[in-house]
Amino acid sequence: MKRILAAIAFFITLVLPAIAQKPASSKVKLTENSVVKDTSGTTFPYAIWNKLLYTGRYSIRPEYPQLENTAFIITRLSDEEFEKRMTSLPKPKESKYFKTGSSFSHFKARDITGKKINTKELAGKTIVLNFWFINCPPCQKEIPDLHQLTETFKEDSSIVFLAVALDQKHELKDFLKTHPFGYKIIDDGRYISNQYGLNSYPTNVVISPDGKVYFHSSGLSSNTVYWLKKSIEELRQTALKNEPAGTD
Repeated sequence: MKRILAAIAFFITLVLPAIAQKPASSKVKLTENSVVKDTSGTTFPYAIWNKLLYTGRYSIRPEYPQLENTAFIITRLSDEEFEKRMTSLPKPKESKYFKTGSSFSHFKARDITGKKINTKELAGKTIVLNFWFINCPPCQKEIPDLHQLTETFKEDSSIVFLAVALDQKHELKDFLKTHPFGYKIIDDGRYISNQYGLNSYPTNVVISPDGKVYFHSSGLSSNTVYWLKKSIEELRQTALKNEPAGTD
């Protein structure tokens, strides 16, 4: 019996370290059929963990890298880790419809509540524009983060969020019942898109208080909303520096 126990102990000390040191299998791949769970063991369906990864606030790793069919562990990044990740990514590609530093071409419209909008009358405010339509999967994918952006700055009246949609008013009202979107929504806005020759969605633009194009990009990128927020904050800091001394 002692010999058997000794042999088992020898096997454990010899084989287990070798298994632990085995490099990750090149066949380990994350697919929509992969098992993804958090550190507590809660399993997430593909639709959920895919959305979490898109935000850029989560990382994912194989639970057992040496096993081909391993599960994956998803964890939320700290604010510091998230900032580091976002700054390490390339800046979203600029759109071809606007030019940074150029004067913004204004437009007039009404939102879905009937309120008149004239961007020329918003001089002195930062305008954040989103061009989209309902049946655009990339547009829908970024809406939750765009909505959260409006929540971040909802107490700041110097920032105006406008979303130019191609859809009709009744379609948008139905959509918004299940998709919160804090922007002021402009319906049937194709004529506005045409004004800029715009035909790629989503397109996001930030206009500075002095009416210049400050940031713009087209297409879906995991760090677009990060750059929108960064642009807004930079413009806020510039405005504060330019305030006359003694202004409350």
